[in-house]
Amino acid sequence: MRQRTKRREGTVVSAKMNKTVVVQVERLVEHRLYGKRLKQRTRLMAHDEQAQCHEGDRVLIIESRPLSKLKRWRVSQVLQQAAR
Repeated sequence: MRQRTKRREGTVVSAKMNKTVVVQVERLVEHRLYGKRLKQRTRLMAHDEQAQCHEGDRVLIIESRPLSKLKRWRVSQVLQQAAR
């Protein structure tokens, strides 16, 4: 049985590498004891074949096979472009 691929939505924080972007994904987590909602950020490296992403863009990334030592995600689509 094949599992669904993971999808994350985040903001591009760095697009300086060749065919690679760094995407910051934020999620809300509730503290176990106090119940306060905390923002947790994860920075993921994603493959951007056409180099279409720029800093500040909102993108959808999907999980893929290992592409390099740190890259396990691919840019699926650009949801919103940053003001340039």
